[in-house]
Amino acid sequence: MNLLRTKSIEQSIADADEPGRKLKRSLSTWDLMIMGVAVAVGAGIFSVGAKAAANFAGPAVTLSFAIAAVTCALAIMCYAEFATAIPVAGSAYVFTYATMGELLAWIIGWNLILELFTAAAVIAKYWGIYLSKVFALTGADIPPAISLGGVDLYWGAFLIVAIFTVLLVLGTKLSARVGNIFTMIKIGVVLFVIVAGFTYVKVENYTPFVPAAEPTASTGGADVLKQSFFGFLTGAAPAQYGTLGIFAGAALVFFAFIGFDVVATSAEEVKNPQKTLPRGIFGGLALVTLLYILVSLALTGMVSYTQLAEAKSPTLTTAFEAVGDTSAAKVIAFGSLVGLTTVIMVLLMGLSRVVLAMSRDGLLPRALSKTSEKRSTPARLQIICGAAVALVAGLTNVDLLEEMINIGTLSAFVVVSLGILVLRKKRPDLKPAFRVPFGKVLPVVSAVLCLYLMTNLAVETWIFFAIWLVIGLAIYFAYGQRHSRLNERFADANAAVNSRTGTAEAADASDDEDELSRT
Repeated sequence: MNLLRTKSIEQSIADADEPGRKLKRSLSTWDLMIMGVAVAVGAGIFSVGAKAAANFAGPAVTLSFAIAAVTCALAIMCYAEFATAIPVAGSAYVFTYATMGELLAWIIGWNLILELFTAAAVIAKYWGIYLSKVFALTGADIPPAISLGGVDLYWGAFLIVAIFTVLLVLGTKLSARVGNIFTMIKIGVVLFVIVAGFTYVKVENYTPFVPAAEPTASTGGADVLKQSFFGFLTGAAPAQYGTLGIFAGAALVFFAFIGFDVVATSAEEVKNPQKTLPRGIFGGLALVTLLYILVSLALTGMVSYTQLAEAKSPTLTTAFEAVGDTSAAKVIAFGSLVGLTTVIMVLLMGLSRVVLAMSRDGLLPRALSKTSEKRSTPARLQIICGAAVALVAGLTNVDLLEEMINIGTLSAFVVVSLGILVLRKKRPDLKPAFRVPFGKVLPVVSAVLCLYLMTNLAVETWIFFAIWLVIGLAIYFAYGQRHSRLNERFADANAAVNSRTGTAEAADASDDEDELSRT
């Protein structure tokens, strides 16, 4: 059993052209750039920054966003180099398979499924809740959930997932056009919020820019599970603010940057990927970073971080209410709803593409990788993914697993960053259109930063992550390893070698018998 066997780049590209399992190249640089903005700028821009400022970093949440952006940019550079060298669906899973072997590729693919599935389910549920808030602002009292046999059903999650599942089945380009419209609307809403917010800014609210560290209120065992894994390992008492609070805030707001790795999963559907992918990914990241930093500056300038900390669940709405502008709540509610809409679409697409790549390789059932002859989309798989996301979002308390999204993303970032070094050593003949600058330095820095942000996630998140990995390994050894197409190729090659060896040995034995008979 060779768990470190790798799949050649040439074979990955050849498999992408397999009849009946082929995707259509239809996306442009603009489509990719908007896709990155679409998946990153969601309701999180109105809430995650407020939570990080209130509970971790204070006004220095701007630095938290900057650290998260730099970390994301370094990792995305590695993704861009990989994607221009191996322009097929599957993102980090495919890159790892080509460099570090099948077992680690499975783990990364499994983690990507965790990231994309959990994110799609969590955000679909929030979409339904925000839809009810928008209805409430117009005077219509429509609850986000209805009770069926004692079980709360979040009907909004079913609705939005069903709509985008149908659009994705009909075609990636059509989905991108719809997403572009929604994305332009939400960028307009964000710009409105930034301009309105800066009219209430008071310079004194920015001081102290980095609040002094202070211990958190102890809640016993639950407090240990909620503290960062880094604090748990070092024995530090649970605390907030200070320098470590900036990094803890960065680990939280990193959620706002997930999605650029999802853009890389669309490599197989991009026209001229060698040029289009780097331009689209970096253009989207630059725009998103600018919007986040401006929103965080407006937020922490409008009200003191201590005032945000007094709220049970602080959001940008909390800040506008504190300055007496309640009308902005309607704009923010509408912006949140529109923002979440496109996020769900891109996550659903990314989820199906990762599963498509893994099923092509036989690590998951091969039947899942079939694409529609007419539209060249994985229709069957997209429907299965949509149904699973809708059921989990509509019927479970999936929002408890929010941080699982971050740890799944960061683990993939670590492996992809290190994988670049392996790729360059194994295949120096490759000349990708984009190459991470400064040799080995930036990929290593990227891996270290991502790993450090992972340690700033809560202890309970690491426990859930460990459980997820155990389940994944059980599936791999029970099914994936035995049905792997690469395993079959190795078996066929070994059989051919053994056959030739056996024939040669038989011929030698026959010659010996003839010699003995002559003697």
